[in-house]
Amino acid sequence: MSTYDKIAWLPLCGGLTGLGLVLSFLVMRRRGLGAGLRWAAWSLLPLAAYLTGAIEMFWKMGVAIGDFAKGFVFSAQVWAGIALAGLAVVLFVASGSLRRRQVKPGQGKQAVGRTAAASGREVAARTAPVATTGTAKVPVKAPKGKSAPADDDDLGDIEDILRRHGIT
Repeated sequence: MSTYDKIAWLPLCGGLTGLGLVLSFLVMRRRGLGAGLRWAAWSLLPLAAYLTGAIEMFWKMGVAIGDFAKGFVFSAQVWAGIALAGLAVVLFVASGSLRRRQVKPGQGKQAVGRTAAASGREVAARTAPVATTGTAKVPVKAPKGKSAPADDDDLGDIEDILRRHGIT
């Protein structure tokens, strides 16, 4: 006969449910109906677990975890496996950071220059309004304020917003 069978589960679960329902009544009187109903719901779970057979399942899971932990602590083979798993995690992390920094073959300064030129065109396209006449798109010059910088930098929009709000 196992340890599980030696425990009187029905009186234990029934007692927990009864105690919980009494406490839920006291909570309902003190804190309101919502809190009392929440406690009542929690109180019904031990008896529901007994009636559905979930207590035996949880018992078996606990025994299995305990047996695993007992074999885990005293086994040199398991500790070697843990050390290898830790090394694998460290290598994954290190390889990920190295792959992000690495430049692909065939992409040197030319690729960086192309990327910078493309991003410059994107910024120019976003900041300058475009007027369409017929089929050709002609960029229209953005109006310049009194203190607009001569060079086209990205801070011009921010300066305009700050100036409109009276922040200089």
